[in-house]
Amino acid sequence: MNHNESRALYDRALSVIPGGVNSSVRATRPYPFFIDHGDGAYVVDADGNRYLDYVMGYGPLLYGHDPPDPVQAAVQSYASEGPMYGAPTEVEVELAEFVARHVPSVEMTRFVNSGTEATVSAVRLARGYTGREKIVVMQGGYHGAQESTLVEGDPEGAMPSSPGIPSSFAEHTIPVPFNDAGAVEDVFEAHGDDIAAVLTEPILGNTGIVHPVAGYHERLRELTDAHGALLIFDEVITGFRVGGLQCAQGKLGVTPDVTTFGKIVGGGFPVGAIGGRAEIIEEFTPAGEVFQSGTFSGHPVTMAAGYEYLNYAAENDVYDHVNRLADRLRRGITDILADRAPSYTVVGTDSMFKTVFTRRGAPVDGDSGSDADSEDHSLDVCEAGCRQRESCAKYDHCPKTGADVADAEAERWERIFWQEMQEREIFLTANQFESQFVSYAHTDEDIEETLEAYKEVL
Repeated sequence: MNHNESRALYDRALSVIPGGVNSSVRATRPYPFFIDHGDGAYVVDADGNRYLDYVMGYGPLLYGHDPPDPVQAAVQSYASEGPMYGAPTEVEVELAEFVARHVPSVEMTRFVNSGTEATVSAVRLARGYTGREKIVVMQGGYHGAQESTLVEGDPEGAMPSSPGIPSSFAEHTIPVPFNDAGAVEDVFEAHGDDIAAVLTEPILGNTGIVHPVAGYHERLRELTDAHGALLIFDEVITGFRVGGLQCAQGKLGVTPDVTTFGKIVGGGFPVGAIGGRAEIIEEFTPAGEVFQSGTFSGHPVTMAAGYEYLNYAAENDVYDHVNRLADRLRRGITDILADRAPSYTVVGTDSMFKTVFTRRGAPVDGDSGSDADSEDHSLDVCEAGCRQRESCAKYDHCPKTGADVADAEAERWERIFWQEMQEREIFLTANQFESQFVSYAHTDEDIEETLEAYKEVL
């Protein structure tokens, strides 16, 4: 496969862009291939190589690279009438009304420009609304490039996870293990009167896709209610992808106080949003006193794309299609792993999927489970992605926290598996942690081609 043009472009980029990329996750080894254009479920690089795409822009592209005609028409119409105005437009009201009709937690929405901006604003809102400063986050969770959540450590001592962040920010952030209700209970017992909010993804989406164990989010809801704190769901990834138009909170049956959105809600254009109960969201200026503003917030092209994106999903079988294909893909990978890599774990739900290169599998009777190759494949296991079922034979060994995914064979994914899949013209996310996505443009034939590639590589 020829990559001469991508290599030349990367050489140029290194001179004018730090690391040659504008988002660090794009820095694949030995160099990234540069995309020329998208085509349905495919991308074509600068050298003319064509790849079946499961990155889908890291989540926003529910329809692949050719959005439905109403979306394209709306984008072209609004772009031709003027790029932006510095004043409200009707379409941002229409999109806010759509979100409020469908998402359980949302009565009002403030639109911003990115998922990071949404979570930054949500943290500020929680602190302003409650008059408290501490935020509880999940170890291994990701809430954008913001100072309050780029932390590492444990409840006894958090520290910034990146240079450039003053340690004083981490003093107000309490990281706890995802799926460990006892750890959250201890934190509330020690700091309950100072906690403004618990901020979590309903399903960890930047650490290999980790589902909540039964009752975990319900316990978070009970604890925040009891202590007067807010429960914030970061649905930047899961929003309008997991659980359809009701998002992951609708599927899980737990309603947060505030929800952050990004990706799909903007129809493939830069976007973020903070939604929730009216009495909370109205604390934003100018209705309240918590400052929030932005030149490009509610950009008419983005709002039009998002509205038509979601409206098309409401009127067609979009979620049935993408969820069926992803279910078939996860089941197929699970079958392949049973024969070729039984220690690995298939994760995901709805149109999300990933294979986590976990290091051990479920034990059989009389075995400690340390030898993954001896695993009994007739045992009851999740067939289409880990669901944290206690009856599953892999329950004691499947990833339940960000640390569990971090302990997987990340180097094997990046240095061998990703490279081999690329050679077979399958475009996956470049590291072990980022989610992958099936789109409305994918077909059954695409799934079969992908499974054949998995068989060859694994």
